[in-house]
Parts: sequence; C-alpha cells; structure tokens
Amino acid sequence: MQEISLTQIRRVRPALKAGLRKTEKEAPTGLQWVPIPKSSSSKPINSTKLSLTRWNADWRNATVLYEQAGVGFRLAKNYEKAKVAFEKASKGQEMLSSQWDAAKHMESAAALAKELNNWGEVADFYRRASELYTECGRSQPASDALAKGARALEDAAPYEAIQLYTDACTILEEDGKEQMAFDLYRAATSIYIKMEKYSDAATFLLRWGLAADKCKATHSQFKAYLSAIVVYLYAHDFKEAEKCYNDCSQIDAFQSSDQGRCSSKLLSAYVEGDVEEINRVAQSSTISNLDHMIIRLARKLPTGDVSAVKANAGNEQEEPLDEDDLT
Repeated sequence: MQEISLTQIRRVRPALKAGLRKTEKEAPTGLQWVPIPKSSSSKPINSTKLSLTRWNADWRNATVLYEQAGVGFRLAKNYEKAKVAFEKASKGQEMLSSQWDAAKHMESAAALAKELNNWGEVADFYRRASELYTECGRSQPASDALAKGARALEDAAPYEAIQLYTDACTILEEDGKEQMAFDLYRAATSIYIKMEKYSDAATFLLRWGLAADKCKATHSQFKAYLSAIVVYLYAHDFKEAEKCYNDCSQIDAFQSSDQGRCSSKLLSAYVEGDVEEINRVAQSSTISNLDHMIIRLARKLPTGDVSAVKANAGNEQEEPLDEDDLT
C-alpha cells in the first residue's frame, strides 16, 4: 500500500475546499474538514507508527487525515491515491472499533477500484465491506455490498459476479430475509442465461422458488417453477423439464395455478409434437407475466426437433411384452 504525505494532501486542498460542500452528501459518514498543520507539511502521515517518542498509535487523528485525503484525491480525480487513502481510513475505523464506518470506507475504495478497472480489488474490497457489516450484525448492508460488487463485475468477470450474487443471497437466506433476495436471484439467473449455462440458470430459479415458498410468496414461487421449465425446454432438455414439472407438481396448489396449467400444456404439446400449440402457449399471458429474460427464451420455443421428443415419449409408453411374466 502506498504512503501518502501531508504535502500530497495539501496539493489537493484547494479542490477539497471548493468541492466539500458540493460532495458532502456523497462523502462517507463522519467525514469532516480538519485543517492540516503547516509544520507537518513535509512529513508523512505516521501517527500510527510507534517510536521512542510515540508509544501508542494515534489511530483517531490518522484516520481523520486519511478520510480527508480520500475525499481530496477523489475530487482531484486521483483515484489511485484516493483508493489507498480510503483503504487506510477503513483500517483506522476498524482499529477504533467502528466497523460500520470501516465498511463504508471500504466500499468507497471498491468504487474507486472500479474506476481504475482493478476488478480483483473490486471483489476483494466489497467482500471485506460485507464482512465488516456482518460484524455489526447488519445482514442487509452486508448483502448489498456483495450485490454492488456483483453488478460491477457482471461484464468483466461474470463467474465472480455470480459467486458474489450467490453469497449475497445466502446472507439473506440465513437471516430469514428471502424476500429481500428476489432481485439477486433474478440477476444471477440472467448472467447464467447470457453465458448459456441453462442448467445452472434453472437450478438457481428453483432455489428462488424454494426461497419464495419460505416467505409465503406463492405467486413468485410458481413463476420461478414455470421459468425453470421454460429454460430446460429452451436447452432442449425435455427429460429435465418433465422431471422438474413432476417435482413441482407435488405441491397441489401449483397444479391448479396458471403457471402449473401452462407448464402442463407446454409439455403436452412437446409430447404430441405440436409446434403450433407450443407457439400458442409461449404467447400466452401467463408467459408474458414472467421476467423478460424468460419471455425471450419462451418466444423462441421450440429450439429442437419436437418429433424426436414425441417418438421417445411413444417408446416409453409402450412396455415390451415379457414372455416369462405369466401374471
């Protein structure tokens, strides 16, 4: 980590003074303007270093200076030094047992790492911010921090983004706040679909359905089940789609729901090899009420040769005669 001197802070002092009021709402909680002693202009910020004359690290004053430096360098668009300053400010707040402020500063460092396209640090900093929020007993901000990291990494590092979304969901699930994770399930599923990882997308949709069941969000639960079936059919995996439908049908309410009936009609059309019926069901209002990423897939059904599905279904229904079986 780079060392920041008070001389460097003073160079951005005019920008800090001019923009402090303008950026006051954007600054991390607790930041205030603190005058820099002129006599220390050429000395590094070393309040945390022990010496013969300093037996205790002065984290309080050092943290204030790092916070000031972070705001100043950010205003001057020196994102690298601003990132370093907020890292150290976060460490200072942590040493002062203020995990909340430490997490806020770590999020600021992560946002600056994004500006610098330093994707590894983006993930690491948001993860650390999440850990600090967790230490405060705040599951929602902890999940939000991971979600911010995931959104920042969706294009540059999609696998890492999915992992962050998954961890963010887990935090809320463990705290009994499944309903707060619905947007996270949707975002992760969208990435899987963009990457053409359809089996993973369907699995995540079923996880969404389970979470919706726990918080009694029946409509969202059944939409997730229908969406998973559509994804399997788009991947031309009729067996998994049928298995998924059979598993979901263990819930009586699903069979009698719009989503359950739609699923049944789709699968029946596949078994009968009826392309026109598949297209008609895919255009139905029940499908239109799903998420856009699922609607786009449904509108493209069927993606393979449905006659093969019909033939396989016919073969499975015809049981061979066992001449040894006299019953």
